[in-house]
Amino acid sequence: MTQTKWPPANPGRFSHDEKEQTLNQLLSELDGFDPTIGVVLLAATNRPEVLDPALLRAGRFDRQISVDRPDKNGRVAILRVHLAKIKLAADVDPTQIAALTPGFTGADLANLVNEAAMLATRRRAQSVSIEDFTSAIERVIAGPEKRKRLLNPGERRIVAHHEMGHAIVAMALPGTDPIKKVSIIPRGLGALGFTMQMPTEDRYLMTRTELLDRMTVLLGGRAAEMLVFQEATTGAADDLQRATEMARAMVTRYGMEPEIGQASFVTERPRYLDLQGLGPLQSEVSDDTSAKIDAAIRNLIEQAFNRATEILKSCAVLHKDSAQRLLENETFTESDLAPIKAAVKECIDRPPPQPRACEGITPCPPQ
Repeated sequence: MTQTKWPPANPGRFSHDEKEQTLNQLLSELDGFDPTIGVVLLAATNRPEVLDPALLRAGRFDRQISVDRPDKNGRVAILRVHLAKIKLAADVDPTQIAALTPGFTGADLANLVNEAAMLATRRRAQSVSIEDFTSAIERVIAGPEKRKRLLNPGERRIVAHHEMGHAIVAMALPGTDPIKKVSIIPRGLGALGFTMQMPTEDRYLMTRTELLDRMTVLLGGRAAEMLVFQEATTGAADDLQRATEMARAMVTRYGMEPEIGQASFVTERPRYLDLQGLGPLQSEVSDDTSAKIDAAIRNLIEQAFNRATEILKSCAVLHKDSAQRLLENETFTESDLAPIKAAVKECIDRPPPQPRACEGITPCPPQ
């Protein structure tokens, strides 16, 4: 009986043999073109980082054109193409829709127009209005409403305080994206409520302060839970994940923590045919530096959480009242949030109460 050793002596060669043959054949075909014929070969990928360097050298795919997400003018042009296929109301302006959709791709915008048209059809309208597009944006971002998903009164109260925690913290911090809507109607697969922030312009750079502000807004819901109910819930899972990812990027990618220094510790992804990338990624960070990175990430998250807690303590009465009204109305629109924003500014600007002279000596008389 013949015995075969397993795994093979060179598992990398064994497992990548077909991929290497395909790559070699493609390279041979590229080199075989007669330059006098005038053949232009185009290719597209959404994973340029995994391409083999041999494909990108001079004489092959040497001209690389990056097609990024469209800016506001690009979104207006794309919207005009898709809006021409539906009947619009007089109040619909492509520029206004483009301003509400930063970061949307061409496919996202096509889907948005389709969703808005279906919403108008469901309400038997003769044309698609700007309200249909606003509702469609909410469906694309947060998912469809799940009004049949009934929460018990205790859960609804927690969700209302959680979402108003996000909203009040965002209103208190200067330069954050404005709050467009707050709702405790369940959406999508797991969202029990949502606070919708929409940027007013396309952004390509962010400062350390702006990133910390975003982390503080993300942790506003958890801070509200701890202040009001003295206990954490599972509702902040996505907020914690996003805040941790942001803090890790600040420490390991952007070099924004003085203790770590101006260095990047991001491990490069293995290339598509990199035989050494078959196993787990090996970190090039020492144990001491890794411990410092973990400590810096925790410190950033603690800073953001403590800041959100202090804001909500300053606006405790407003937070409680607005959460109660949200329980009754289920949704706050931008016009409903305007007086809350003015009240947030007042409670933030109000000086903290000074301790009374009799405190710590004798019982203070009633005021």
